[in-house]
Amino acid sequence: MLKSVEVNVITSNENKFKELDSIAKKYNIKLKWINLPKFEVQSDSLEEIVRSSAVIAFNMIRSPLIVEDSGLFIEALNNFPGPYTNYVRRTLGLKGILKLMEGIQNRKAYFMTALCYVDEEVIRVFTGKVVGKISESIRGDKGFGFDPIFIPDGDERTFGEMNIEEKNKYSHRGKAFEEFIKFFLTYIS
Repeated sequence: MLKSVEVNVITSNENKFKELDSIAKKYNIKLKWINLPKFEVQSDSLEEIVRSSAVIAFNMIRSPLIVEDSGLFIEALNNFPGPYTNYVRRTLGLKGILKLMEGIQNRKAYFMTALCYVDEEVIRVFTGKVVGKISESIRGDKGFGFDPIFIPDGDERTFGEMNIEEKNKYSHRGKAFEEFIKFFLTYIS
């Protein structure tokens, strides 16, 4: 019999919480959104960033939690912006990335997520990746971040043109969270 466990999701981004919660409900896992900014070390590694952030958050709230970080890696830009995606989105934005991509034929890119679960006994990192390309223009008003310029392989729409359920079929965040769920359901039983 499964223990009833609530897992806190530490993020200031409500959209990230909604994506994870949409998946968690399928497994009867209760998530609680805690609107805290994560404390980030500067690193080229998403895994290192989330592990450090999760440990800091756990030491503050002393309750099982998840911290997630994602990056957009564009091949023609030497995998820029990578772990600096949030900063680049705030400073250059969608139009700035499209400007950097003007005249570039190679539009291959991928999104990567690292998600860290921490409780009093374990620290575990899970990853997910979705391969695709950068669109020629901003398309769609759903999602957040760089969703309106990223087209996952296997679809012609940007993430910005998909609802949460459609995006979760491809999503890097969804893949990392599914890996967490496989672990978690065994871990709590």
